[in-house]
Amino acid sequence: MKSIAISGSPRENVGKRDAKELRYQGLVPAVLYGGPTQTHFSVSAADLRSVVYTPDVHFIDLEVSGVKSQAIIKDMQFHPLTEQLIHIDFLLLDEKKPITIEIPVKLTGTSPGVKVGGKLVQKLRKLRIKALPKDHLDNIEVSISELEVGKSVRVGDIKLTNQTITNAAEDTVVSVTTSRALRQAEQEAGKK
Repeated sequence: MKSIAISGSPRENVGKRDAKELRYQGLVPAVLYGGPTQTHFSVSAADLRSVVYTPDVHFIDLEVSGVKSQAIIKDMQFHPLTEQLIHIDFLLLDEKKPITIEIPVKLTGTSPGVKVGGKLVQKLRKLRIKALPKDHLDNIEVSISELEVGKSVRVGDIKLTNQTITNAAEDTVVSVTTSRALRQAEQEAGKK
């Protein structure tokens, strides 16, 4: 999985007034969990743009006052009106502990059901994957080259080697449904 390096500055004061002042300066208050202690720091909002506003999942190489650590984004809070990032939580990675991350689904191939007029419906765009950090994938490829009209790919149909999908096995990932135009053509063909 790809990594992005981000550096932060430690926070002396932790509170609403301090957080508001940081946001005014273009910084985002942040916390690193998962270690022996929590680390409170601030990060430039511009540095977080490439990590937050993307469908891709990245490991974060954090550096706070000379201490380097690898983490993932655990939670983000946005302002309700401006949609501006106001707080971010990171989780420290441990190479021996499995973590659960939502990984994007990437559809591959061309569906024969779509070629004859069916409609491709993707119900799940991300799947929850539990694995060790070294085994995590950038995305999960799902082939739709066998999908006919009325058929679907369920979570249980996806096979991974070192990862476990924690979504329900009967959940539909992608399906090809009958489109209105195809239904109308079938009805007209039946009338003849």
